[in-house]
Amino acid sequence: MKSLVVKRSIVIAGHKTSVSLEEPFWLGLKEIAHGQQLTLSTMVGDIDTKRRQGNLSSAIRLFVLDAVRTRTPAMTPSGVQNAA
Repeated sequence: MKSLVVKRSIVIAGHKTSVSLEEPFWLGLKEIAHGQQLTLSTMVGDIDTKRRQGNLSSAIRLFVLDAVRTRTPAMTPSGVQNAA
């Protein structure tokens, strides 16, 4: 069975590191970076410097999740739009 996690090398502040993420998170991260006119390395470097705990992969997932949440209407777990 093929792994759903994709490991990629990326340069952050001049240092090469590997990051493992599921493909949808890579795609979301690239979309956000493109929308902000940043390189993927610059965006990941920024995420890395701002994270308070956990590993870089987790910080990236939370960053992408937050970006999705802030650009879409709030939904309840049942999928009904929240009137907030």
